[in-house]
Amino acid sequence: MFAFLGAILGTAVGVLPGIGPAMTVALLLPLTYTLDVTSAIIMFAGIYYGGMYGGSTTSILLNTPGESASIVTALEGNKMARMGRATAALATAAIGSFIAGTLATVLLTLAAPWIADFAVTLGPADYFALMVLAFLTVGALLSGSAVRGLISLSLGLFLGLVGTDTLTGQARFTFGIPNLGDGIDVVIIAVGLFAVGEALYVGSRLRHGALPLIPVSGKWRTWMTRNDWKRSWKPWLRGTAIGFPIGSVPAGGADVATFLSYATERKLAEEPYKKQFGKGAIEGVAGPEAANNAAAAGVLVPLLTLGLPTTATAAIIISAFQTYGIRPGPLLFETQPALVWALIASLYIGNVVLVILNLPLVGIWAKVLQIPRPYLYSGILVFAGLGAYAANFTVFDIGVLLVLGIIGFLMRRHGYPVSPMVVGAILGPMAEEQLRKAMAISQGDPIILVQGAPSIVIYAALAVFLVGGLWLKRRRRRFEEVDMAADTDTSTMHAVEADIEAETRRD
Repeated sequence: MFAFLGAILGTAVGVLPGIGPAMTVALLLPLTYTLDVTSAIIMFAGIYYGGMYGGSTTSILLNTPGESASIVTALEGNKMARMGRATAALATAAIGSFIAGTLATVLLTLAAPWIADFAVTLGPADYFALMVLAFLTVGALLSGSAVRGLISLSLGLFLGLVGTDTLTGQARFTFGIPNLGDGIDVVIIAVGLFAVGEALYVGSRLRHGALPLIPVSGKWRTWMTRNDWKRSWKPWLRGTAIGFPIGSVPAGGADVATFLSYATERKLAEEPYKKQFGKGAIEGVAGPEAANNAAAAGVLVPLLTLGLPTTATAAIIISAFQTYGIRPGPLLFETQPALVWALIASLYIGNVVLVILNLPLVGIWAKVLQIPRPYLYSGILVFAGLGAYAANFTVFDIGVLLVLGIIGFLMRRHGYPVSPMVVGAILGPMAEEQLRKAMAISQGDPIILVQGAPSIVIYAALAVFLVGGLWLKRRRRRFEEVDMAADTDTSTMHAVEADIEAETRRD
């Protein structure tokens, strides 16, 4: 029941324009405070998967990706919708998400206990190396500019240090304000940066008028033809095979997975269909959507086994665990086995609920997209304020929320990503704790940080991830430039044809 409720809420909020999974999860997190821990985490899993799926509807019908991982879906899906094939694009996205999510959850079930057993053998220096890996890859790869990503990460680390030092008992960066003695709640950081910052940014650029929504027609049972099924099933499987391992590594995430899946499908497409890429190829929707949802399950591997959030959404999920005094990591499978396996079981149920709900109800979600932007974002601000107040029931937190929202607005205005900031705020205190433990063991000798074999392997992997990730970003930028050039050429050709036709009529 809670998985069903979470899937409905996650889809309903995630389908709104400009709202990605991270913002969906941050907004709905306060709703779980009144539940017991197992029910809350199960509902949270439904919200997570529902928010992931909702972004595809917005990308296809409005060409408005709620997150960077949905950009590839918008590239082909919106063009399919303009050709009158919105139903086929939505169907292949829904079915691909179900297949990829289910297969990836099976892999999570098999891999997580083994990784947890291995993680128990790691020492403080190895954990610190893992967190450095997460810091640098998230900061450098989750933004258009590595420098701006690292600046955003540094701001998050600063927010994570605000409060009282656990070892010395000294106040740090509290500026004499008693309310900051316990630090800034991660939920307030996430809601402020994502929800309030986005609402202020959209409000500053708000344009009046109805959204250019593409209508959905036809019965869902007849959305996909036999040829569509034939062209989609291989991309679904390939997307799963690409998305899960990339989502599982600390430098992964859905962005890289969706781009790799799109590039793979473009290269492997049969000759009659290869020319459709950039104009509405169904493979370009099926593969990336499967990779996106497989990576979403893969992200839970480092989160549950190592306690490492590799995406902003994962960082907010960790904050949900911390709300109940639970710390994800290798001991979680021993100390809270019922909770972990209930969470994984709810992922299976959530996948089934999503595909049952979203195929017949996509017309209703399309109606939700017609909510006027002023009403939509004013409602988001109200729920964000209520969520911040519910964290500690103090008005001071609402003021902190507003300040963080203004920071989030300024970051968006000047092109700085907010995801590394949230990850830094979560991982900063953990990294500090592991570093202090390692230095205490070595009596202040920093050589311990690079002595163990796991640490050396992790730092070597960091170099590979950074080089490979930057190369992939350059390739993605080149693809986008080629697609934009193709669109420009097409527009120019249509304009020339229109001018010729007008001159012919005048003659």
